[in-house]
Amino acid sequence: MKISLMKRIILQLRESLWIAPAIYSLLAILLSLTMFYIDIQYVGDIADYIPSILMTSVDLAKTIMGGLSSALLTMTTFTFSTIMVVLTTYSSQFSPRTLKNFVQDKMTWRVLGLFMGGFLYNTLSLLFMRDNLYNHMVLSATVGIAIALICLTFFAIFIHHIATNIQVSTLMKELTEDACLVIKHYQELGEKQGSEENQIAKNAAEWTFTSKMDGYIQWIDFERLASFAKKHQATIEVLVHIGDFVHHEQSIIHFYGAEKPEIEINKYIMAGKDRDTRQDPEFALQKLVEVSLRAISPGINDPNTAIHNIRHLGRLLGQMSHISGRYFVFSDEDQVARLSYRLRPFHKILYNTFFQLRYYGKDDMSMLASITESLTIASELSAGHVQSDLWNMQLYIVEGMNQDEMLSLDRAFYQDKINHLARSTGNETIQLPPGR
Repeated sequence: MKISLMKRIILQLRESLWIAPAIYSLLAILLSLTMFYIDIQYVGDIADYIPSILMTSVDLAKTIMGGLSSALLTMTTFTFSTIMVVLTTYSSQFSPRTLKNFVQDKMTWRVLGLFMGGFLYNTLSLLFMRDNLYNHMVLSATVGIAIALICLTFFAIFIHHIATNIQVSTLMKELTEDACLVIKHYQELGEKQGSEENQIAKNAAEWTFTSKMDGYIQWIDFERLASFAKKHQATIEVLVHIGDFVHHEQSIIHFYGAEKPEIEINKYIMAGKDRDTRQDPEFALQKLVEVSLRAISPGINDPNTAIHNIRHLGRLLGQMSHISGRYFVFSDEDQVARLSYRLRPFHKILYNTFFQLRYYGKDDMSMLASITESLTIASELSAGHVQSDLWNMQLYIVEGMNQDEMLSLDRAFYQDKINHLARSTGNETIQLPPGR
């Protein structure tokens, strides 16, 4: 339980962007105080053992640290402005849901924290530089110069990092990796807790607990909920999916036990204003979908990016087919099933992934062909029981097409894609009407 509580705290700290800048700023203040103490107490006694080039007079130290403070403050301002520009680009060019991918980038906030720390060190050290305190040379300015050189190095690294991250291909790679990680998490969980059916006992009194919050389900602490059920010799069935929007007083769990216990839902189920990919593979897919939709919008008109994303969707859907619709049953030490949670069925995930792409891309043959390619990739990687779902999605795509306006070469091109998918799913192909 303590481990789960610590995990919850860590997850909350990850959402706090001020952590890295605050740590670097605190370290800079401590370093400034340390160097002040060293200059006062020790430098005069060991000056003969320190290379003279590293020592400066108080007046020279004031000049150096005054200039460095101004320069580092300018670099900090420029860095912050660059971050805001990138955030605007992510929101307008890609999707507002992808902002968190950049916001949670550790490199960005570490560089900002380093610049803030450098500014604080030189400013505080400048405050300590007084003629009546020293009758010898000091080292603080040399340390300030070293910090400035480090900041300059990381400034160059930061510019390269931003130039790389703002490319859509880099974002797509990150989104795909996020989706793979959460899918892999459920695959590993399925090897231990997976089941084709709900195995918890429901022969006791049923108590329904409702939500005390509004927002999207971001995290469910399955282990602690299972421990709670064991403590009360009961079983729990989770009624919502991670990523669902819940409102106040909505039913969240069924509790099967002799007596109705007191439970604080907020301790076991986290909800917030935004969805989160840590336990929500569908949201990871939705980000790719939204970037694709933005790419085919008239304002951006970048169908090749959308096609690239849709093919990746096929690979991810193929992986998800092995875990979708399964129950995850958590048992105690005595192998008594205490908690069950079910992922959304595959056909619903498939529909949620493609219904907007079908609508906005129905007049673009390259988009329709890429969707069929994606379904074919998913079919080749998927479990056998979802092949009919994939073929039904293709029928749905064809149903929404304007087949009467299809040109002959487009028809031949798309017919070949359909035939390939039909062979992959084990279905009889359909014939498109003759082109004009």
